[in-house]
Amino acid sequence: MQLGLLTAPFEDTKLQDVAAWAGANGFSSLEVACWPSLGGKNRRYAGTSHINVDGLSADQGQDIIGGLAEHGVSISGLGYYPNPLHPDEAHREDVIGHLKKVITGASSMGLSIVNTFVGGDRTLNVDENWSRAREIFAPIVAHAKDSGVKLCFENCPMIFSYDEWPGGHNIAYSPMIWRRIFEEWGDAVGMNFDPSHLILQFIDQNRFIKEFGPHMAHVHAKDLMIDRDGLYERGILSAGMGWQVPRLCGLGDVVWPDFFSSLYRVGYDGPIIIEHEDRLFEGTDEKIKRGFLLARDVLQPFIK
Repeated sequence: MQLGLLTAPFEDTKLQDVAAWAGANGFSSLEVACWPSLGGKNRRYAGTSHINVDGLSADQGQDIIGGLAEHGVSISGLGYYPNPLHPDEAHREDVIGHLKKVITGASSMGLSIVNTFVGGDRTLNVDENWSRAREIFAPIVAHAKDSGVKLCFENCPMIFSYDEWPGGHNIAYSPMIWRRIFEEWGDAVGMNFDPSHLILQFIDQNRFIKEFGPHMAHVHAKDLMIDRDGLYERGILSAGMGWQVPRLCGLGDVVWPDFFSSLYRVGYDGPIIIEHEDRLFEGTDEKIKRGFLLARDVLQPFIK
Protein backbone atom coordinates (compact mmCIF):
# COMPACT_ATOMS: atom_id res chain seq x y z
CA MET A 1 0.00 0.00 0.00
CA GLN A 2 1.01 3.62 -0.51
CA LEU A 3 -0.09 6.42 1.81
CA GLY A 4 -0.90 9.70 0.11
CA LEU A 5 -3.22 12.68 -0.05
CA LEU A 6 -5.67 14.43 -2.35
CA THR A 7 -4.17 17.78 -3.34
CA ALA A 8 -7.48 19.72 -3.42
CA PRO A 9 -6.99 21.68 -0.13
CA PHE A 10 -3.74 23.19 -1.44
CA GLU A 11 -5.49 25.31 -4.05
CA ASP A 12 -2.94 28.15 -3.88
CA THR A 13 0.17 25.97 -3.74
CA LYS A 14 2.05 24.71 -6.79
CA LEU A 15 2.00 20.96 -7.31
CA GLN A 16 5.77 20.61 -6.99
CA ASP A 17 5.65 22.42 -3.64
CA VAL A 18 2.86 20.12 -2.44
CA ALA A 19 4.99 17.15 -3.49
CA ALA A 20 8.05 18.51 -1.70
CA TRP A 21 6.11 18.84 1.56
CA ALA A 22 4.37 15.48 1.12
CA GLY A 23 7.57 13.60 0.37
CA ALA A 24 9.37 15.17 3.31
CA ASN A 25 6.54 14.13 5.64
CA GLY A 26 6.12 10.46 4.86
CA PHE A 27 3.64 10.52 1.97
CA SER A 28 4.48 8.62 -1.20
CA SER A 29 1.46 9.26 -3.44
CA LEU A 30 -0.72 12.14 -4.59
CA GLU A 31 -4.15 12.14 -6.15
CA VAL A 32 -3.89 15.29 -8.22
CA ALA A 33 -6.91 17.61 -8.40
CA CYS A 34 -7.65 18.56 -12.02
CA TRP A 35 -10.60 20.93 -12.14
CA PRO A 36 -10.63 23.38 -15.04
CA SER A 37 -8.83 26.68 -14.48
CA LEU A 38 -11.87 28.92 -14.77
CA GLY A 39 -11.66 31.04 -11.64
CA GLY A 40 -14.75 32.32 -9.86
CA LYS A 41 -16.69 30.62 -7.08
CA ASN A 42 -16.27 26.88 -6.75
CA ARG A 43 -18.04 24.18 -4.78
CA ARG A 44 -16.49 23.55 -1.39
CA TYR A 45 -13.43 21.23 -1.69
CA ALA A 46 -13.52 21.62 -5.46
CA GLY A 47 -11.96 23.89 -8.07
CA THR A 48 -8.26 23.17 -7.50
CA SER A 49 -6.30 22.81 -10.75
CA HIS A 50 -2.85 21.34 -10.12
CA ILE A 51 -2.46 20.03 -13.68
CA ASN A 52 -3.86 21.80 -16.71
CA VAL A 53 -4.96 18.83 -18.81
CA ASP A 54 -6.16 20.93 -21.74
CA GLY A 55 -3.75 19.99 -24.51
CA LEU A 56 -1.32 18.29 -22.13
CA SER A 57 1.42 16.53 -24.10
CA ALA A 58 3.17 13.30 -23.17
CA ASP A 59 6.44 15.21 -22.69
CA GLN A 60 4.77 17.72 -20.37
CA GLY A 61 3.20 14.88 -18.44
CA GLN A 62 6.52 13.08 -18.02
CA ASP A 63 8.13 16.31 -16.81
CA ILE A 64 5.47 16.53 -14.09
CA ILE A 65 5.91 12.90 -13.09
CA GLY A 66 9.69 13.28 -13.06
CA GLY A 67 9.48 16.38 -10.88
CA LEU A 68 7.32 14.57 -8.32
CA ALA A 69 9.62 11.54 -8.36
CA GLU A 70 12.47 13.79 -7.20
CA HIS A 71 10.53 14.11 -3.95
CA GLY A 72 9.77 10.38 -3.72
CA VAL A 73 6.16 10.90 -4.73
CA SER A 74 4.07 9.23 -7.45
CA ILE A 75 0.57 9.97 -8.78
CA SER A 76 -2.20 7.57 -7.71
CA GLY A 77 -4.63 9.09 -10.21
CA LEU A 78 -6.18 12.31 -11.45
CA GLY A 79 -9.26 13.58 -9.62
CA TYR A 80 -12.17 15.60 -10.99
CA TYR A 81 -15.53 15.33 -9.23
CA PRO A 82 -18.31 17.23 -11.05
CA ASN A 83 -21.96 16.27 -11.65
CA PRO A 84 -22.20 14.64 -15.12
CA LEU A 85 -25.94 14.07 -14.58
CA HIS A 86 -26.68 17.72 -13.82
CA PRO A 87 -30.16 18.71 -15.03
CA ASP A 88 -28.83 21.74 -16.93
CA GLU A 89 -27.65 20.53 -20.34
CA ALA A 90 -25.08 23.28 -20.86
CA HIS A 91 -23.50 22.64 -17.47
CA ARG A 92 -23.54 18.91 -18.11
CA GLU A 93 -21.80 19.29 -21.48
CA ASP A 94 -19.12 21.52 -19.92
CA VAL A 95 -18.21 19.12 -17.14
CA ILE A 96 -18.32 16.04 -19.37
CA GLY A 97 -16.09 17.80 -21.86
CA HIS A 98 -13.54 18.51 -19.16
CA LEU A 99 -13.83 14.99 -17.74
CA LYS A 100 -12.89 13.62 -21.16
CA LYS A 101 -9.88 15.94 -21.20
CA VAL A 102 -8.82 14.62 -17.78
CA ILE A 103 -9.06 11.08 -19.13
CA THR A 104 -7.00 12.01 -22.20
CA GLY A 105 -4.48 13.80 -19.97
CA ALA A 106 -4.11 10.76 -17.73
CA SER A 107 -3.49 8.60 -20.78
CA SER A 108 -0.86 11.02 -22.07
CA MET A 109 0.92 10.80 -18.71
CA GLY A 110 0.79 7.01 -18.66
CA LEU A 111 -1.60 7.01 -15.69
CA SER A 112 -4.32 4.38 -15.38
CA ILE A 113 -6.80 5.96 -12.93
CA VAL A 114 -9.22 8.90 -13.19
CA ASN A 115 -11.51 9.43 -10.20
CA THR A 116 -14.91 11.11 -10.56
CA PHE A 117 -18.64 10.94 -9.75
CA VAL A 118 -21.50 9.33 -11.63
CA GLY A 119 -23.54 12.38 -10.58
CA GLY A 120 -27.27 12.77 -10.13
CA ASP A 121 -30.31 15.01 -10.49
CA ARG A 122 -31.55 15.53 -6.92
CA THR A 123 -35.17 15.92 -8.13
CA LEU A 124 -35.28 12.48 -9.79
CA ASN A 125 -35.48 9.11 -8.08
CA VAL A 126 -32.59 6.66 -8.23
CA ASP A 127 -34.04 4.54 -11.04
CA GLU A 128 -34.71 7.60 -13.21
CA ASN A 129 -31.15 8.81 -12.61
CA TRP A 130 -29.74 5.39 -13.43
CA SER A 131 -31.53 5.35 -16.79
CA ARG A 132 -29.91 8.69 -17.64
CA ALA A 133 -26.51 7.49 -16.37
CA ARG A 134 -26.51 4.47 -18.69
CA GLU A 135 -27.04 6.73 -21.69
CA ILE A 136 -24.80 9.62 -20.69
CA PHE A 137 -21.86 7.53 -19.51
CA ALA A 138 -21.71 5.02 -22.36
CA PRO A 139 -19.45 7.23 -24.55
CA ILE A 140 -17.42 8.44 -21.53
CA VAL A 141 -16.66 4.90 -20.41
CA ALA A 142 -15.80 3.96 -24.00
CA HIS A 143 -13.41 6.93 -24.24
CA ALA A 144 -11.70 5.90 -21.00
CA LYS A 145 -11.38 2.29 -22.13
CA ASP A 146 -9.94 3.33 -25.49
CA SER A 147 -7.48 5.58 -23.63
CA GLY A 148 -6.28 2.77 -21.37
CA VAL A 149 -7.74 4.49 -18.32
CA LYS A 150 -10.01 3.01 -15.65
CA LEU A 151 -12.79 5.42 -14.69
CA CYS A 152 -13.30 5.11 -10.93
CA PHE A 153 -16.46 6.41 -9.30
CA GLU A 154 -16.53 7.49 -5.67
CA ASN A 155 -19.29 6.12 -3.42
CA CYS A 156 -20.29 9.55 -2.06
CA PRO A 157 -24.00 10.55 -2.05
CA MET A 158 -23.01 14.23 -2.38
CA ILE A 159 -25.64 15.49 0.01
CA PHE A 160 -24.07 17.94 2.43
CA SER A 161 -26.17 21.06 1.89
CA TYR A 162 -29.71 22.02 0.98
CA ASP A 163 -28.85 22.71 -2.65
CA GLU A 164 -28.12 18.98 -2.86
CA TRP A 165 -31.11 17.82 -0.82
CA PRO A 166 -33.23 15.67 -1.03
CA GLY A 167 -31.71 13.25 -3.54
CA GLY A 168 -28.03 14.20 -3.56
CA HIS A 169 -25.75 14.85 -6.52
CA ASN A 170 -24.31 11.34 -6.93
CA ILE A 171 -26.32 8.12 -7.10
CA ALA A 172 -23.36 5.70 -6.82
CA TYR A 173 -23.67 5.31 -3.06
CA SER A 174 -25.52 2.04 -2.35
CA PRO A 175 -24.83 -1.66 -3.04
CA MET A 176 -27.90 -1.78 -5.29
CA ILE A 177 -26.50 0.84 -7.67
CA TRP A 178 -22.95 -0.49 -7.52
CA ARG A 179 -24.16 -3.89 -8.71
CA ARG A 180 -25.85 -2.19 -11.66
CA ILE A 181 -22.67 -0.24 -12.45
CA PHE A 182 -20.50 -3.34 -12.66
CA GLU A 183 -23.15 -5.34 -14.50
CA GLU A 184 -23.37 -2.52 -17.07
CA TRP A 185 -19.67 -1.70 -17.59
CA GLY A 186 -17.74 -4.53 -15.97
CA ASP A 187 -14.01 -4.05 -15.48
CA ALA A 188 -14.00 -0.91 -17.65
CA VAL A 189 -14.83 1.02 -14.47
CA GLY A 190 -13.81 0.74 -10.85
CA MET A 191 -14.63 2.10 -7.42
CA ASN A 192 -12.83 4.88 -5.58
CA PHE A 193 -13.86 3.69 -2.12
CA ASP A 194 -14.41 6.07 0.80
CA PRO A 195 -15.54 4.43 4.08
CA SER A 196 -16.95 7.63 5.58
CA HIS A 197 -19.97 7.50 3.27
CA LEU A 198 -20.96 4.13 4.68
CA ILE A 199 -21.08 5.60 8.20
CA LEU A 200 -23.68 8.15 7.06
CA GLN A 201 -25.85 5.43 5.55
CA PHE A 202 -25.44 2.84 8.34
CA ILE A 203 -24.07 0.38 5.74
CA ASP A 204 -21.87 -2.43 7.06
CA GLN A 205 -18.29 -1.53 6.07
CA ASN A 206 -16.80 -5.02 6.22
CA ARG A 207 -19.65 -6.56 4.23
CA PHE A 208 -19.35 -3.79 1.62
CA ILE A 209 -15.60 -4.33 1.21
CA LYS A 210 -16.07 -8.09 1.01
CA GLU A 211 -18.60 -7.71 -1.84
CA PHE A 212 -17.00 -4.89 -3.82
CA GLY A 213 -13.32 -5.14 -2.82
CA PRO A 214 -12.27 -6.73 -6.13
CA HIS A 215 -13.58 -3.63 -7.93
CA MET A 216 -11.76 -1.13 -5.68
CA ALA A 217 -8.97 0.41 -7.74
CA HIS A 218 -8.41 3.46 -5.53
CA VAL A 219 -9.22 4.21 -1.87
CA HIS A 220 -9.87 7.44 0.01
CA ALA A 221 -9.21 7.66 3.74
CA LYS A 222 -11.72 10.03 5.32
CA ASP A 223 -13.60 9.78 8.58
CA LEU A 224 -17.09 10.87 9.55
CA MET A 225 -18.61 11.54 12.94
CA ILE A 226 -22.34 11.21 13.57
CA ASP A 227 -23.53 13.99 15.85
CA ARG A 228 -26.02 12.01 17.93
CA ASP A 229 -27.75 15.13 19.24
CA GLY A 230 -28.23 16.37 15.67
CA LEU A 231 -29.51 12.97 14.57
CA TYR A 232 -31.97 12.92 17.48
CA GLU A 233 -33.16 16.42 16.61
CA ARG A 234 -33.56 15.99 12.83
CA GLY A 235 -33.95 12.24 12.24
CA ILE A 236 -32.64 10.13 9.37
CA LEU A 237 -35.06 11.63 6.83
CA SER A 238 -32.94 14.79 6.87
CA ALA A 239 -30.34 12.66 5.01
CA GLY A 240 -27.47 13.81 7.19
CA MET A 241 -28.31 17.51 7.37
CA GLY A 242 -27.20 18.73 10.78
CA TRP A 243 -25.66 15.49 12.00
CA GLN A 244 -22.97 14.22 9.59
CA VAL A 245 -19.59 15.77 10.37
CA PRO A 246 -16.63 14.99 8.03
CA ARG A 247 -13.48 14.42 10.10
CA LEU A 248 -9.87 13.47 9.60
CA CYS A 249 -8.93 9.84 10.12
CA GLY A 250 -9.17 8.79 13.76
CA LEU A 251 -11.54 11.58 14.80
CA GLY A 252 -14.79 9.97 13.64
CA ASP A 253 -16.67 6.69 13.66
CA VAL A 254 -14.72 4.64 11.08
CA VAL A 255 -13.05 1.65 12.76
CA TRP A 256 -9.68 1.79 10.99
CA PRO A 257 -8.29 -1.62 12.08
CA ASP A 258 -11.42 -3.26 10.63
CA PHE A 259 -11.11 -1.12 7.49
CA PHE A 260 -7.55 -2.26 6.79
CA SER A 261 -8.23 -5.84 7.83
CA SER A 262 -11.06 -6.05 5.30
CA LEU A 263 -8.97 -4.44 2.54
CA TYR A 264 -6.08 -6.83 3.11
CA ARG A 265 -8.45 -9.82 3.10
CA VAL A 266 -9.81 -8.92 -0.35
CA GLY A 267 -6.28 -8.36 -1.67
CA TYR A 268 -6.30 -4.57 -2.02
CA ASP A 269 -2.73 -3.30 -2.13
CA GLY A 270 -3.04 0.10 -3.78
CA PRO A 271 -3.03 3.75 -2.71
CA ILE A 272 -4.68 4.99 0.49
CA ILE A 273 -5.33 8.67 -0.19
CA ILE A 274 -6.25 10.95 2.72
CA GLU A 275 -9.10 13.28 1.83
CA HIS A 276 -9.21 16.39 4.01
CA GLU A 277 -12.67 17.89 4.62
CA ASP A 278 -12.38 18.62 8.35
CA ARG A 279 -13.44 22.17 9.19
CA LEU A 280 -11.46 22.12 12.44
CA PHE A 281 -8.21 21.83 10.47
CA GLU A 282 -8.65 24.40 7.72
CA GLY A 283 -8.41 28.14 7.23
CA THR A 284 -4.61 28.30 7.10
CA ASP A 285 -1.91 26.30 5.36
CA GLU A 286 -0.52 25.34 8.77
CA LYS A 287 -3.85 23.89 9.95
CA ILE A 288 -4.36 21.92 6.73
CA LYS A 289 -0.91 20.38 7.03
CA ARG A 290 -1.46 19.62 10.70
CA GLY A 291 -4.65 17.76 9.78
CA PHE A 292 -2.89 15.66 7.14
CA LEU A 293 -0.11 14.80 9.63
CA LEU A 294 -2.66 13.76 12.24
CA ALA A 295 -4.34 11.42 9.76
CA ARG A 296 -0.94 10.13 8.63
CA ASP A 297 -0.05 9.11 12.16
CA VAL A 298 -3.34 7.25 12.59
CA LEU A 299 -3.01 5.31 9.32
CA GLN A 300 0.74 4.76 9.02
CA PRO A 301 0.93 1.67 11.27
CA PHE A 302 -1.38 -0.18 8.86
CA ILE A 303 0.50 0.70 5.66
CA LYS A 304 2.87 -2.14 4.80
